[in-house]
This record gives sequence, structure tokens and C-alpha cells, in this order.
Amino acid sequence: MKKERFSMDRLKKISKNQLLIAGLAGILLLVIAIPVENRENTGGEELQGEARQESASENGGDYGKRLERRLEQVLKDVEGVGKVKVMITLQDQGEYVLEKDWTQSSQEISEEDGGAKRSTKERQSQEETVYSQSSGSTGEPFVKREVTPRVEGVLVVAEGGGDAKTVKNISDAVLALFPVEVHKIKVVKMN
Repeated sequence: MKKERFSMDRLKKISKNQLLIAGLAGILLLVIAIPVENRENTGGEELQGEARQESASENGGDYGKRLERRLEQVLKDVEGVGKVKVMITLQDQGEYVLEKDWTQSSQEISEEDGGAKRSTKERQSQEETVYSQSSGSTGEPFVKREVTPRVEGVLVVAEGGGDAKTVKNISDAVLALFPVEVHKIKVVKMN
């Protein structure tokens, strides 16, 4: 006669703690297998994110042009500068920092079997983007803050760019207005 692999004697030898651990492991596997996100909303989030990225890149270009115009306005009033043209390069396009909801939970289970102690620690964290309330089904992501593009370099072409004192005044003005290094500011004489 063949031996049975799962006999009642073997099941009786398994302790309650081992059964509890096996049950908890099964529940944990089920929780992991359950999808967290709703896949239907994911497409909309990606489209909104792309639209926001395009908007940021357009705003970055507008931002650079606005800075150039404002710097030209200021520099043309400085003594000895004369006519002036400015070019500003930006290090990046800026970014939007979105508001997130963070959920964290932890659980600790301690077991004692005979003289042996076992403890199990379980931690879970989840983040979700916060959306503004609107009349539609989903609103736009809530922007916590907008980081403006950083200035990489400044080129100033000025009629008075041949005079050392004027060049120093222009460089000092640019340094006062923008957080750029001195070697990334160039002042040249206009034709």
C-alpha cells in the first residue's frame, strides 16, 4: 500500500503558530496581487501630465523672453550703455510640484512558540496625486508650487560694451539680478 503524502497525522503535527503564519502569508499575497490604481484614470493622468509639460516648456520660453526684455529695459537706462540687446539661456524649463497624499501604515506581529519568539513587521506606504475639484469627472492635478526656470548664462550686446567701466557696471547689474556665475556673463560691444 502506498503512503499518503498528506495524512491526518502530519496535519496534527503542524502547530497553530505555523498555520497562523501560513494564513497571514496567504493574505499578504492576496493584498499584493490586488491592483492599487484604477487603470481607466491612468490614461487621463498621463494626458494631463503631458499637457502640463508642454505648458511648462512654453512658459519657460516666455519666461526667458520676459527676463530678456526686462533686463534690456533696465540696462538701456544705465549710463554709458546706449542701445542694448540681451540673450538669456535657461538651464531647464522649470517644473510644477504637485500636491500628494501620503498614506503609511505599519503592523507588528509577535509570536511565541514553545521557547522561540518570532516577530514580523509589515510596512505599507502609498502616494496619490491630489486633484482640484471641478465640475467634470476628474479635475487637474493640484499644483503645490511652480519652480521657475534657472538662468544658465547671460549675453549682453551693448553700444558701450567697449568701455571697461560700463562692462563692469553691466556685469554687476546682471550678478545682482540673477544667480549666475561671473564666467557665464559676457558683455560685448555692439557694431
